[in-house]
Amino acid sequence: MTPIPHLADAAWLKSGAAARLLALLNGDGEEARAIGGAVRDALWKIPVGEIDIATTALPEEVMRRVAASGGRAVPTGIDHGTVTAILDGRPFEVTTLREDVETFGRKARVMFGRDWKTDAERRDFTINALSASPDGTVHDYVGALDDISARRVRFIGEPRRRIEEDYLRILRFFRFHAYFGNGAPDAAGLHACISERGGLGTLSRERVRMEMLKLLLAPHATPTLAVMAESGLLGMVFGGIGYLASFENLVKVEAATGAEPDAVRRLGAIGVWVAEDAERLTERLRLANAESDRLLALENWWRIAPDAEKQPARALLYQLGPRAFGDRVLTAWARSQAGAADASWRALADLPRHWTAPAFPLKAADFTRRGVVAGPALGAVLRAAEAVWIGDDFPLDHAALEAIADRAARSATGASRDKVSRE
Repeated sequence: MTPIPHLADAAWLKSGAAARLLALLNGDGEEARAIGGAVRDALWKIPVGEIDIATTALPEEVMRRVAASGGRAVPTGIDHGTVTAILDGRPFEVTTLREDVETFGRKARVMFGRDWKTDAERRDFTINALSASPDGTVHDYVGALDDISARRVRFIGEPRRRIEEDYLRILRFFRFHAYFGNGAPDAAGLHACISERGGLGTLSRERVRMEMLKLLLAPHATPTLAVMAESGLLGMVFGGIGYLASFENLVKVEAATGAEPDAVRRLGAIGVWVAEDAERLTERLRLANAESDRLLALENWWRIAPDAEKQPARALLYQLGPRAFGDRVLTAWARSQAGAADASWRALADLPRHWTAPAFPLKAADFTRRGVVAGPALGAVLRAAEAVWIGDDFPLDHAALEAIADRAARSATGASRDKVSRE
């Protein structure tokens, strides 16, 4: 059995808003501890983000103590015992200990309790059930420390029962394994996820989207996604094929170019080959409009190739904008035969860093003073002039712009005269 560790060196337990909150919630017959991810991450020596608090105090008492200390308390989920306490401008989720009275998924009826072991046993994974007292003492009621040592993601108790309480735990199992797991996923947990996979269809698309976008950014996303694909789960989520090689190569290309890992770009790499794929993923995951637009902009990725001629690449950058251009180039690179160190692809991907597309300098007035009548014809001549300007590689000198405007205006007025004569 793994020895009980101590978080004596955790600075956030000694000072700051979290330590202050724990101090004001402890005492007068009540106890409060840090719970879940903060304790897990501290034991793994990785940066601690959100710090959640569990307490024996009832929500009303939590709110009273926070307010009395000069902080602010918001009853964000008070029916389930959750209060958001804001101290020194930092929010903390504070939840009263609970125990299940009746279990039927996310709508389980619960009652408040004072038993730390009972509260721990109703959580999802062992590594998320650890708690720490303000003095750094770590409490483990579910065998989590052995899993921390082995870097193993394991359901608490019977995996199928944990999943039936909330089918999102199937995706959370894979997400946590992709971030923290070592080697193959826990066999019992994987078997339960496969057996209960039909429950994925009961989840809201927004919850599925959130979990999958987080998973795609995990350090060990590729092998985890491969297990999901082999198990038939990835196809159920995406409703189509997962292009794992494309995904893995994109991760390598991002690293080689210094590009920030991006969940939507990675979703495109693993799930979008043609426009219909983008439309399907948008529907299945209820993507935001901006996310959907980025996937749709991957269309024609297969036409991208590094080229000595800069003008076509500049034209594409002007058309798409820097982010969509980067998405398309990196995706095409990941699907090419070139490696992540290829210099020509790197130069193409670096174009937005070295060249900023100018705004089209010609305006409507430049054409109305040349005799083009306002209306549909004016819009058409502006578009035609812009196309010529792009084809000439974005000239900005006055003489070149005047020549483009003259040519477009003559073409428009000439076409208008021809139409009148025919009529």
